[in-house]
Formats: sequence, C-alpha cells, structure tokens
Amino acid sequence: MTQSASGSDLTSRALLPQGLRDVLPPDGDHETQVVESLMACFAAYGYERVKPPLVEFEQSLLGQVSASVANRTFRMMDPISQRMMALRPDLTLQVARIATTRLRNAPRPVRLSYAGEVMRVMGSQLSPEREFTQVGFELIGAETPESDAEVILIAAEAARRVGVKGLSIDLMAPSLVPALLSAHGVEGEAAKAFRTALDGKDAGAIERLGGPAAVVEKLLAASGPIEPGLAALDAVELPAEAKAQVDSLKTVARLVQAADPGLILTVDAVENRGFAYHIGVSFSLFVRGVRGELGRGGRYRAGETGEAATGLTFYMDTVIRALPAAVVGRKVFLPHGLSSEIGRRLREQGWVTVAGLAPAADAAGEARRLGCSHLVGGDGNIKEIERAA
Repeated sequence: MTQSASGSDLTSRALLPQGLRDVLPPDGDHETQVVESLMACFAAYGYERVKPPLVEFEQSLLGQVSASVANRTFRMMDPISQRMMALRPDLTLQVARIATTRLRNAPRPVRLSYAGEVMRVMGSQLSPEREFTQVGFELIGAETPESDAEVILIAAEAARRVGVKGLSIDLMAPSLVPALLSAHGVEGEAAKAFRTALDGKDAGAIERLGGPAAVVEKLLAASGPIEPGLAALDAVELPAEAKAQVDSLKTVARLVQAADPGLILTVDAVENRGFAYHIGVSFSLFVRGVRGELGRGGRYRAGETGEAATGLTFYMDTVIRALPAAVVGRKVFLPHGLSSEIGRRLREQGWVTVAGLAPAADAAGEARRLGCSHLVGGDGNIKEIERAA
C-alpha cells in the first residue's frame, strides 16, 4: 500500500499543465547548443544581445499591441507596487521597447538579438505549446528593401548553420489586401468577411462577396512558387497603395535571390494571420514534413515612437523538430581514486567525464550504468565499453 501511494504521489507531482513540458537530457543540452549557434550567427552580422525581464508592468508591455496578443497574455498583481504585471507572450515587444527607450540615442539602425522563454495563455492548432523558447533579432531604424533582405538572408544562413535541411521561405504582404479593400470602400463587417474567406482560402466565399472579389481571387491564385507568383501579381490591376505593396515584395525577393540563388522562395500575397501588426514585407520559414513554422518575421513599427523595424523570431520547439535527434557526446568514466589531472586533460580534449564517487568492483559495469561509452583503465588509457548483450 505504501509503495502504491508513493508511486501515485510521484505521478501526480510529475503532471504538468496542458502545453507545458519538461525538457530532459540530452534534449536540454541539444537545444542550448542550437540556441547559441543561432545567436553566434546573428552576432557575426553585428546584432548585439539584450536580455529583457520575464515580466513587466502590463501597461508598458501591452500598451501598443493588438487585442489578439493581449488576450493570450498571463497577468498577475505585483504585491510590491500593487500594479498589474504581464508575463511576456513575445520577446519582440520587449526588444522594441528597449530600442525606442533605453537605446533611443544609439546610432541607427540598431541591431539587437535575443533568446528566452515566452508564455501564452493558449497555444494554436499547429503549435499547441504554451511555453517555448524564442530566438531572434531585430533591425530597428531602417526602412529599405535592403534591410528586409538582410533579415531574410541571415535567417536562412542561421537555419542552415544549425543543420536545417530543405528550408523554404514564404514571402507575404499583409497590408496588401487591407489596402485593396480600403481603396474599394470595403470596411467593417464586409472587410471581416473577406478576411475570413481568405484565411480559409475559400474562393467560392470570396466570389459571393462581390465588390473587389474578382481582384482578390486573382491575388489568392497568385500564391505558390516565387516566379509564377510574382508574374501573376504583376498582371493584377491594383490601386496605388496596394501596387506599392507588390512592388516592395518584388524588390525584396530579387535582392534575396541575387544574394542566395539556392534559397527556395514562395509567395502568398493574401496571408496575414499572426501578422496583425506588420506593415510591409513579411515572411515565414518552413521545412517540408515539419509541423508549424520554424520562424516568422517582417516589417513593423517599433514601440510608441513608431520607428521602422524589421525582425525575425525562431520558435525553438519547431526548429528542434526539424533537426536530427540529439547526439550524446563522448562520455568517459573515471574510476574512483583516479588522478584529477587525467580528468582535466580529457576535458580539454573534448571528453565529457563522469567521476566514480565510490570504489566499484566492476568498473565497466558502473560506467555502462552511468551512460558512459568509454572508461579510463588502470593503465591510464581510454577503453571503449562493450554494450551489454
């Protein structure tokens, strides 16, 4: 009875809320290594790391965000200040605040990078995780196609550096459809109806809405590989503001292609789910066969000053799914009583050492039990351990 109660208690203590999980060895080490490799790539391009706090006053964190972002944010009362605080749902918000307040006098453009945990009230259908690591970088204070292209190219290089294969980048213009609808006087519920139909890629529903439906259908049909997609967009007659969005998309695409001809690009001119605050060229990173986006980014206005910015955020849960399984490093067992100098020398050579804390009659068996692939023999040489039958 005692054993049963104890086991039940342990099981209960291990239970976590929906969307949360423990990251265990060797996956924890693997994710840390991937994060640092991504950050090193950003740093090589001049992006300097910032580390915002996990929680902020609700007003400063959420004052300028959309309702969709605010609704997925955890809130709590600060017992010291008696003010409401919010647990960050997205690190980009904080980086934008830092750039436009504490670094407002820094030379522009300012390049910042970040890595940390975020927490959301609810996950999504494709990404049910509620807590995950974001790793990204922001280019703030530049409003040129070259700045958009820089972010896309660095994102592609960083993904490849950590071992992502088969990367494709979907280019979008979230402001295109709103500009088209506004030019045709479509607002309010009518505009929402178009948005709902586009989110579902429902050509029949779009046709029934009338008005600019024929033009919207052409934009929808232009989605796909970059070359036919851009050609199809070129053939659509658009009002001036919407046409400017297409021209920006084309310019950025050409810059990226010139710098990285092997990168797979696609275009989706009507997508804007999750890009509510983006105002220009935006993009998502995908790998065939991997659930969810590896990352997303695009042009937006930073902070209360509305400064031009472009950035990219990697979602580490998806990035890890796109990589081969974690590989355990070379681990060698140091029998009890061995000279500490031997362990120091092996660690300098790249070995992971596990020291025996008490004498063991069967050193090989003890090494195997502790997950070591090698051990140091009595002669001081490293020996590979035979796997148990």
